[in-house]
Amino acid sequence: MQIENNSEISGMAPKIIVMGSFVADLMGRAAHIPVSGETVKGNFFKVGPGGKGANQAVAAARAGGNVAMITKLGMDSFGDMAFNNFVNEGINTDYVFRSREFSTGAALIMVSEETGQNSIIVIPGACGQIKEEEVISAIDGLSPADILVLQLETNFEAIAESLKVGMAKGLKVLMNPAPAQEIPEEYYSMIDYLTPNETEASTLSGIQVNTIDDAKRAARILRSKGAKNIIITLGEKGVLILDNEDHFLHIPSFKVNAIDTTGAGDAFNGAFALALAEGKDIVPATIFASAAAAISVTRIGTAPSMAYRKEIDDFLSNNQPNR
Repeated sequence: MQIENNSEISGMAPKIIVMGSFVADLMGRAAHIPVSGETVKGNFFKVGPGGKGANQAVAAARAGGNVAMITKLGMDSFGDMAFNNFVNEGINTDYVFRSREFSTGAALIMVSEETGQNSIIVIPGACGQIKEEEVISAIDGLSPADILVLQLETNFEAIAESLKVGMAKGLKVLMNPAPAQEIPEEYYSMIDYLTPNETEASTLSGIQVNTIDDAKRAARILRSKGAKNIIITLGEKGVLILDNEDHFLHIPSFKVNAIDTTGAGDAFNGAFALALAEGKDIVPATIFASAAAAISVTRIGTAPSMAYRKEIDDFLSNNQPNR
């Protein structure tokens, strides 16, 4: 069941299609993340909008993009929260579908107050049940566009169909391979920008990524599979790029006081998609995205932590990546 909505993508802002997940974030914070068998008393709890697809859509929209979301929600209060959040963020909801059979997904997030690091369990729910025909109709209805953004949090049938349709329509495709899982090799050649973090790069390449040199080896393997540009995010170590001309570039991180890193990857990917859609080259796009991610980790939450365009521009005016 497709929800009725007359929102339109119009104007001169770059057009970005995000096919991905929405899950309700149930976030708890404690002094440290409990180990197996341990119970820890927390000091903060919040329920809010989340999911990698939805977070990246919000990040791209706040950074200045004309964004459309393709996802599926349940007919429940979490689904209503999702829909209202998309509308409030100015995100096109013409292809946000709703299911009477499956509930809206949820993510159980534990955040360490000491480090800002997190552990997450994701239950995709309805967004893990997107049909191939829904993807086809959505991308067809939303095209032409500047870029298609994907992750691995929905069912792979929908992801694979998105890659095929995106390629057929000549869309640039950004794939954030999260959560970490294998991608069949025949799909790599359909990916223009592959953006794993260390864990995801390790899973996809078979190389344990701990250092920049490790990341270079992993990037070479991912290039050999067919992806055109490899962008590996390395947290405090910055970002490693292997571009489509076979050049390695390392972009250092920005120095900030991190309190919650949960949304950093999504902030990066949404802002990166926006920058690419605006026509930025890969290095300035990466710096722009790194600034958006740096801002996000100074705030609690995922979607609510995403930076607005003026914040990113002001941050870049006053900060340089660490050298």
